[in-house]
Amino acid sequence: MSERIHAGLTRLFDEHRIVFWYDAARDMRGEFDAVELAGVEKVEVANNEFGLKYRMLRQEPKQKFLVFKDGPEPAMADNWLLDVQLATAVFKADQAAIWLSELGLPVQFETVVRDHMEFYRSGGRIEALKRLIRPADQKSDVLRRMLAVCVAAEGELDTVVEELLGQLAAGREDGLKLIERANLGDFFWTQIKNAYGYASDTPDFEDFAITLFQSSYLMAMGEDGAMNSEARLMFQRWKNNRLGAEAFGTLSAEYQDLLKIEADVKGRSLKALRPVDHFEATDRQIIRLLVEAMASQTVSASDVVKITRERRQSHWYAAYEDIYLAIAHAAEFQQSLAEANLTMSSPADGVKRYVTTWFKIDQAYRKFIHHMQRSGQASLLGALFESIENRYTTSFLLAVNDAWQDQIAKLDAWKVPGYAQQRDFYIDQAAEFRRLKTSQKVVVIVSDALRYEVAEECLREIRKLNRFDAELTPMISALPSYTQLGMAALLPNKDLTVGGDSGVTSFGMPTQGTVNREKVLGMGRTGDRVKAMKADAFMGLRADEGKALFRDHDVLYLYHNRIDIEGDKLATEERVFEAAEDAIDDLTKLVRKLTSANFSNILITADHGFLYQHRELHETDFSVADPTGDEILFRNRRFMIGRGLNETAGMKKFAPEALGLAGDLDILIPNSINRLRVKGSGSRFVHGGGTLQEVVIPVLRVGKQREEDIGKVEVQIVVTGRSLISSGQTAVTLYQAQPVSEKQQLRVLRAGIYAEDGTLISDEHMLTFDYTSDNTREREMPIKFLLSRAADRFNNQDVFLKLQEQRGKTSHFDDYTSHRFQLRRGIATDFDF
Repeated sequence: MSERIHAGLTRLFDEHRIVFWYDAARDMRGEFDAVELAGVEKVEVANNEFGLKYRMLRQEPKQKFLVFKDGPEPAMADNWLLDVQLATAVFKADQAAIWLSELGLPVQFETVVRDHMEFYRSGGRIEALKRLIRPADQKSDVLRRMLAVCVAAEGELDTVVEELLGQLAAGREDGLKLIERANLGDFFWTQIKNAYGYASDTPDFEDFAITLFQSSYLMAMGEDGAMNSEARLMFQRWKNNRLGAEAFGTLSAEYQDLLKIEADVKGRSLKALRPVDHFEATDRQIIRLLVEAMASQTVSASDVVKITRERRQSHWYAAYEDIYLAIAHAAEFQQSLAEANLTMSSPADGVKRYVTTWFKIDQAYRKFIHHMQRSGQASLLGALFESIENRYTTSFLLAVNDAWQDQIAKLDAWKVPGYAQQRDFYIDQAAEFRRLKTSQKVVVIVSDALRYEVAEECLREIRKLNRFDAELTPMISALPSYTQLGMAALLPNKDLTVGGDSGVTSFGMPTQGTVNREKVLGMGRTGDRVKAMKADAFMGLRADEGKALFRDHDVLYLYHNRIDIEGDKLATEERVFEAAEDAIDDLTKLVRKLTSANFSNILITADHGFLYQHRELHETDFSVADPTGDEILFRNRRFMIGRGLNETAGMKKFAPEALGLAGDLDILIPNSINRLRVKGSGSRFVHGGGTLQEVVIPVLRVGKQREEDIGKVEVQIVVTGRSLISSGQTAVTLYQAQPVSEKQQLRVLRAGIYAEDGTLISDEHMLTFDYTSDNTREREMPIKFLLSRAADRFNNQDVFLKLQEQRGKTSHFDDYTSHRFQLRRGIATDFDF
């Protein structure tokens, strides 16, 4: 109390020489006696009015005086000091007056304090209110700021409502109870009615919240709601604000059943539901409709991709991300297959077509299956899976490899003109770096079963790294396309010989295992210091150990096994596509670690590719061939080794010399994608045969650049016609200037319309620009902005559409670009949307 009295008196003496203090209740004597103000003389009215007046006005005209009277202020006719008092100031020392003075508010605001005394009984609330009050505030402004303090908000009414919604979701009523105790309830509900159109004889905040959800949902559908468009705008801002996300999710889940949303969305079209995310049931219904439309092929692939892209703005996207991604990849699969011409004129033509376009079908299928598995919604996606699986197997995998088989049947020797052979890899590609005048060091990563299409995705991920570049070329694997032969073929080799147990020798030496491979690697260039090790072991090295490895060796072979180790087991083969994702991540990290250890020449390749069909195979998927010969030594799902094998219907026979092998063992390969029957082994993931997916393997050349080479796409604001806003909404087009690529990465921007003083006067949108199309029209993003009531204050002024970009992971946004509009609405409050 004493501090407040001292502060109140100090403020008055800053402007006045004489201050009167009437102690009407005769309970302030102690405070008067205790107060000490520098340069102020304390005097008391006690039947000495004339003497005091003479002293203050004549004797000491520059001295400051605090004039105290023990009792109420006398009537004007009886107040001998009235003329002096009217020319100076009166200090009111009752509690309300002290608070009013502390807030720096004039006496006209007295009711703001006296009618809400409970609010001011907290020093913390008074301090918070002082920070919010502005010089131009009217009484209603101060009351609104009091509401904000009651709920610990920092802004206008919309922030008060948002905070109360958060408290409601958390099962708390602190703010509402304080509003009622502070006698602010009637004012609060009047403000709610005026701002949002909520009217009730017995207003209740939960009823308001339910009505808000319902009205916003209906208005998003283009229908009338019980509340107005300002309520919809406030709801959208709260829903899209990450700080309110948890509360929104809680209340939405609670009110979804109450409002019978599940039943309502079932009667809605996909078009009507596309922009809506007020309830989780909306996303579920959109997914159902997309799955049905895709399974029946009644929606175009481009529309599906566009819808799944739009749904990224949904509050529920994270929960359904894998389903949306599965649907998007299914659409890409359908489009790629529809555009594919699965014919070929020669083996070289077949390989060229595969590495140019057909691999994308395998890739889209893999991504679809992977995200379907991750989603855990196999039943929901069941119809779509059946459609994709049937078309992948019959319309692509079988069709393209039957055509490929026709080309293989004509071959006398296993060689595709114009394409590198795996057994030449070391001489032509790895050792190439050693033959340069600078005799550069090289590292080769052999990733077991890294199929070409998986490597293509890995290429894009590596190219996303700053100052990294890479190029991908195809290579034809040895045949049979299995691990022991593929690994041996990638080393320096001579007299590659397949044994009856499928083991392989080179230079007469075994090639199985890292130790043996390092010995064979040493048979390459004379004088080269060589090392072979597992990729996991290299990743476990300290930084100095990695640099020592570079210093002490010229050729390093790293063996990576993520895909084959999962796919080649019956128990885990269905996880092969998950393993492919992990392999891409592994290889990207491995490349980064190698360059940090000073390796700059990196080759990534594979021993073989693979076939995989997710569904259990049918009887028709197995070969009916019944091979015979002098001696059958080894067989698996995709090849057979023996001596004196006979030509067999449904299989292609190769003598060892036709495959570039030494020895006397023949090889039989089942035609196309057929499997041989083998007890106990998996049949969905296989390799060893001659299909394009098995034998077209990648060579990824990775290098490090000196200069920064990563940027983000540019985004421009496109406005047709005049830059004028004349209604409650405005539409603009945002244009992504370049397609997203590995070196031109996506950009995320926040968009909103602002007044010149920085006031947000519209809804806000978080927008992701990641269009990959080369078609400029397909990189346009039309956006509508809804203006808030705050826009009324800025009518006939310039306003700005701003695109802002988040600074790192902070809460701060930097201006990216903007466009000036003139806001000119004939009737400022006419919201015509």
